[in-house]
Amino acid sequence: MFDLRKWENMHIPLWLIKDTCWMLEWRWLGVTMVLPTVAMAIYILIKSIKMVEFYINLAICFWIAANSFWMCAEFFDFIEYKMYAGIPFGLGMLSVAIFYYKQARLNTGN
Repeated sequence: MFDLRKWENMHIPLWLIKDTCWMLEWRWLGVTMVLPTVAMAIYILIKSIKMVEFYINLAICFWIAANSFWMCAEFFDFIEYKMYAGIPFGLGMLSVAIFYYKQARLNTGN
């Protein structure tokens, strides 16, 4: 059985390291941390396909993508494109809304 919590708990330090590098302006380490952070999020997403948590994990993938794009825009002086990070942020919010809608349907038995 796939232990979702174990993998989520392993994912959090990757995310924190990436964002700490962003805060400290350690550009190359921050950019390097995007790959394992996104890879772990995608792994968790794939493993949760048949779970209700799939939509929350999808939102996390969108969030990390948006966050990583924003970080790179700031690091490499493409600030004018930073606003495009709003697209995956919005998709993440949509994923969360779907999650709560499905949860409500499960709880009412529909």
